[in-house]
Amino acid sequence: MSLDNDETDRVLEEEHPGPNDLESALVTITLSEVVQHKPLVVAANSNLAAVIEAMQRNNRGTVLVVEAGKLVGIFTERDVLMKVAGHPIDLTQSKVKAFMTPNPVTLPADSAVAFALNRMVLEGFRHIPLVDDDNRPVAEVSMRNLIEYLSDFFSRDVLNLPPDPHIKSIKREGA
Repeated sequence: MSLDNDETDRVLEEEHPGPNDLESALVTITLSEVVQHKPLVVAANSNLAAVIEAMQRNNRGTVLVVEAGKLVGIFTERDVLMKVAGHPIDLTQSKVKAFMTPNPVTLPADSAVAFALNRMVLEGFRHIPLVDDDNRPVAEVSMRNLIEYLSDFFSRDVLNLPPDPHIKSIKREGA
């Protein structure tokens, strides 16, 4: 079975999308289309033991902290390392609100991927809470979400390049 030129071009474009597709997606695709799961949300008066256990159980690096349903802070694995670990803290008595980052930078869920990526890179964030008009958390986007989404625009040849482009990969025979 042979393909005509239009069909061949379409197949090649699907397998190897070009820069125009990526550029277009960066500005037209919203964060709500990229985010994979609901945020892990805890009350501000939750104890650290319960919060850290929830992070471990759900395999999350971040929890969004709320009071009366509204976002008041973010607590991350970095907070655990920098503010909790190695300090004489009773995890069952200490409240997450004392260790969270208050008033985190947020974005609406309909923000463009490019805007979030720019914000994360410039400000050094790995996670940004997404909120509705009433400052209620609806999702959380991570740098990992964005990288996984963007990697779909590159062919496997590009993704499998060696870390140093000047080093040629060695083809080995056998196992």
